[in-house]
Amino acid sequence: MVPVKKEDLRKMVTQKTLDTYEDLTPQLIQLIDQTKHDDSLSEAQKQDEISLHMMGYIKSCTNEIIIEVLAEILGIQED
Repeated sequence: MVPVKKEDLRKMVTQKTLDTYEDLTPQLIQLIDQTKHDDSLSEAQKQDEISLHMMGYIKSCTNEIIIEVLAEILGIQED
């Protein structure tokens, strides 16, 4: 679907955002859980690692949202 109105584009981006965050959340939870149970790290190091995981998660989600929305608009197919 190629949106012709800003509102249509907003809805498309919102839906892709929800789908992407839902799809990638289990990976983030697994990383955070592994970090919390890593006895080789201090509490401060664990918090730093979790912050890095969160930043990576947001970056990955943002990239995926952009790719998915543009692919849909431009009609680009999956390999």
